[in-house]
Amino acid sequence: MSAASTRYSLLLRIQDPHNERAWGEFVSLYEPLVYGLARRQGLQDADARDLCQDVFRAVAKAAGRFQPNPAQGSFRTWLFRIARNLMLNLLRRDRRHVRGTGDSDIQRMLESRPAPADEQSQMLERDYRRRLFRFAAESIRDQFAPATWDAFWLTAVENRAASDAAAQVGISVGAVYIAKSRVLARLRERVTEIEGEQ
Repeated sequence: MSAASTRYSLLLRIQDPHNERAWGEFVSLYEPLVYGLARRQGLQDADARDLCQDVFRAVAKAAGRFQPNPAQGSFRTWLFRIARNLMLNLLRRDRRHVRGTGDSDIQRMLESRPAPADEQSQMLERDYRRRLFRFAAESIRDQFAPATWDAFWLTAVENRAASDAAAQVGISVGAVYIAKSRVLARLRERVTEIEGEQ
């Protein structure tokens, strides 16, 4: 599935404001990314959280108008364009109603930057992939015995040697390799399921 089609079915599902499962998944995947973008751009915690709410409100209103188009970019590009525009609006509004934060340089910095370009897009894509991995991992963790999960985590995520993981978990080195393989296979399936739902 291409990046341009990513999250499209989820976007269709969140058009129903009563679809709590779809909104829960959407917020779980994207709130940390929007929040992180806002914080990296210099917004304070409360402003970054307000921005997340504004972005989700805007997405709820505009979800029906989004059409996947490879020439215009992926869903995430569209989402982060909304976030960036709302950040600019927030900073313009704050400039009119001076709050004494001393952050007028942030306004100039954001306005001088083009819409997410290569470096920023790559950073946002990496953040998304990390968040997707965490989301998928959390959703399958209870499908495995603790020793199996720990063997996987120690070797695949923490990059520890199989012999170290075996000693820590109390299983054989062979069992560590089997555990890692089983969990990775299920994790790949889950990522495909999540992106296939989109």
